[in-house]
Amino acid sequence: MQNDKIRKHLKITGRVQGVGYRYFTRKNAEELNVNGWVKNMPDGSVETMLSGHPNDVEELIERLWNGPYSARVKNIDLIEKGSTEKAEPHNFYVKR
Repeated sequence: MQNDKIRKHLKITGRVQGVGYRYFTRKNAEELNVNGWVKNMPDGSVETMLSGHPNDVEELIERLWNGPYSARVKNIDLIEKGSTEKAEPHNFYVKR
């Protein structure tokens, strides 16, 4: 059923670039079967779009608060929330 998946677009701020944060996000997304992408932004933040079952997406967000060892997450802001659409990715990747 299409409605059993959610999508969240997040902006993560703090010390999240240059610490392996994108690869941490991808690894954990793959473990939780969450699709989407993650990207470093020019302002020093990281943006990610997560798509998957609600419990898996929420678990990934909890993990993102911790990040890799050297990361220091200050805030995670919700940019967009919605149900999944046909154009959703079927894997998780790092955007450059």
